[in-house]
Amino acid sequence: MTQYEREVETPIGRIRIRVSDRGIEEVRFPGDGRRGDAGTGEHPLLERAAEELAEYFDGRRRSFSVPLALSGTPFEQDVYRELLAIPYGETRSYAAVAARVARPRAARAVGAANGKNPLSLFVPCHRVVGADGSLTGYAGGEESKRWLLAHERRVAARDPRMAPSNPPETPPISGSKSVRHRGQKR
Repeated sequence: MTQYEREVETPIGRIRIRVSDRGIEEVRFPGDGRRGDAGTGEHPLLERAAEELAEYFDGRRRSFSVPLALSGTPFEQDVYRELLAIPYGETRSYAAVAARVARPRAARAVGAANGKNPLSLFVPCHRVVGADGSLTGYAGGEESKRWLLAHERRVAARDPRMAPSNPPETPPISGSKSVRHRGQKR
């Protein structure tokens, strides 16, 4: 499968987006130690992802619609789907996410899955905090996480249409099955 990459300048620094025909495969921050090995040609999803990120950082978008090529173990994918359900401008603790994926004693495993999230920003792992509200690890660094959370709160406060009221739309996810959470009806 051919993959394409592009660097995008953002208020939290440069990020590298990798896509394939399936969707966004990976988002990387500088200094993460990984080397890009995908082609740098153009792909429609690269353009769309860059546009949606620009809208997000400009305060005009609260969720993404570009397709995601979610990867990881079934548990990790359950966690990523739950991260997608955290409303814009809000946070959840690792324990709360663990309870939502029907593994209430798995807060540390949720933290490990969160740390492996290959789709930072698009799958908003920055919205997960410690039980006491403290900022915990983030691939882009703690300052980036702080900036992203403050940005979302500012935008939500400024524009009531951006305030969390309904669960965010879930972007199309390729190669994965729908997961039902405990208490959720089909």
